[in-house]
Amino acid sequence: MKRSIWAGLCLGLAVLLQMSCASAESTIPAPPSGNLRYSITVTEFKNEAGWQGKWSVGDGMQTAMTNLLHESGWFIVLGDGEMRQAAMAEQDFAASGRTAQGKKTAKIGRMTPAQLLVRGSITHVQDDTGSGGGGLSFQGFSIGGSAGKAEMNVTIYLVDSETGQVKASTDVIGTSGKKGFTVGYHGGALGGLGGNLGGEMKDNVGKAMEDAVGQAVMFLIQQLEGIPWEGSVVMVKGGQVIINRGSREGVTEGREFKVGSVDVLVDPDTGEVLDSEMTQVGTIKVSRTKEKISYCAPISGAEGIQKGMSVFAMDR
Repeated sequence: MKRSIWAGLCLGLAVLLQMSCASAESTIPAPPSGNLRYSITVTEFKNEAGWQGKWSVGDGMQTAMTNLLHESGWFIVLGDGEMRQAAMAEQDFAASGRTAQGKKTAKIGRMTPAQLLVRGSITHVQDDTGSGGGGLSFQGFSIGGSAGKAEMNVTIYLVDSETGQVKASTDVIGTSGKKGFTVGYHGGALGGLGGNLGGEMKDNVGKAMEDAVGQAVMFLIQQLEGIPWEGSVVMVKGGQVIINRGSREGVTEGREFKVGSVDVLVDPDTGEVLDSEMTQVGTIKVSRTKEKISYCAPISGAEGIQKGMSVFAMDR
């Protein structure tokens, strides 16, 4: 009878805690149908907080950010700075003539350029995690006190790769989210009440980092509405207009674009790009897409559309 009561209490507590954790979770929304994607890379996260642990907080932030950006589906995510350096080194090695040459040999000049860069600085890390745990386990469930929490302050920068200008920045505070209890499952039944004392603590700094990354990705998604999406006409032939954007960038059949010539306004004193002015000559509609290109039919201004002209989304 006592065993049944204890088991019921444990199971009930487990369900309540799982519901509590689920309600506290924030989710990154899926991109809408027809979302046009930008290429992005995570360059660097500096550990300016001086925190030292079992893992590099700067490298961890960079890796987690790259992964979550990719999983979000909002961007074309390129390898981070270290990955791209390794890719360039492999290309240089292949170009030296010391490797077997073939269709799969890494070639110079084919890397996808990043339109947007993300970098950041970890300015503060506070870890109040203690040692030794406390807690009990029964019938496969563990119930233990949560030992402390961690907090991480991160400054995020979104940079235009063409101009090097900071398009947006923000400060986020990630927290491990201190809970009254933690609930886990050990797999097989333990056959009764047993000890689970003094076990190794979960890394609360890692949980705080994940929270900060989630907030940062949400911030980056929110900035996309104010960033012009642009492509180019690569060929005009047989009544078709081919542009250098395809399914990889989120282009879908039926999508319409503006086409025109762009005049770049350059500061004569500094050479800095001040602005650009587009003169629209026509519109096109996508009839077929491939990974990196799309075939379009002119809707208006067919006679004026030429190779090299710029393509802009109608709704941006």
